[in-house]
Amino acid sequence: MKETEEGFQITSETERLIIRPLKKEDYENWLNEFEARHPSQNRHDSGKFDMSECTREWFDQLVDKYQKLALSDTAHVFDVFRKTDGRHIGTVDFSTLARDDFQWGRIGYTIHNQHWKKGYGSEAVKEALAIAFHHLKFHRIEAHINLDNAASVRLAERTGMKYECTRKGFIYENDEWTDHLVYVKNAD
Repeated sequence: MKETEEGFQITSETERLIIRPLKKEDYENWLNEFEARHPSQNRHDSGKFDMSECTREWFDQLVDKYQKLALSDTAHVFDVFRKTDGRHIGTVDFSTLARDDFQWGRIGYTIHNQHWKKGYGSEAVKEALAIAFHHLKFHRIEAHINLDNAASVRLAERTGMKYECTRKGFIYENDEWTDHLVYVKNAD
């Protein structure tokens, strides 16, 4: 594992991937991969997006926003790039839930559907969890997963996360409070 830190730019590499914050020069690569997405494969896959509003100026503001969120320790967004060709594969993010005596965060992950079933999700999440524990100094990371999202459950389990509980009426989505599975990993 190769890691470097430059301010709030944490970069880590695996055998096939580079995990790091977005940079403004990533715009065309990022846009191309969103535009190359396949139609939705299931209810948890957003599929294709209307990218017409995602101009260079909009993207630059997004990069600045992510930096501000990291500086304030509110959220840390890491994008995933394939080493062989630099293509944008997806995103892993951490939201800070509590610090002080807790050091507790939430993980989210998305891999573009044209890159599914190649092991990129597991590889990226494992490395991102190492970043969360070693660099961001979280002690506990939770994944909040819809009850019927079997693919996300498999990914959480492959990366060493353990089922803890089902939280009833936990997250408001699609105009209703929904139950979520909670998977957890603590720092070693």
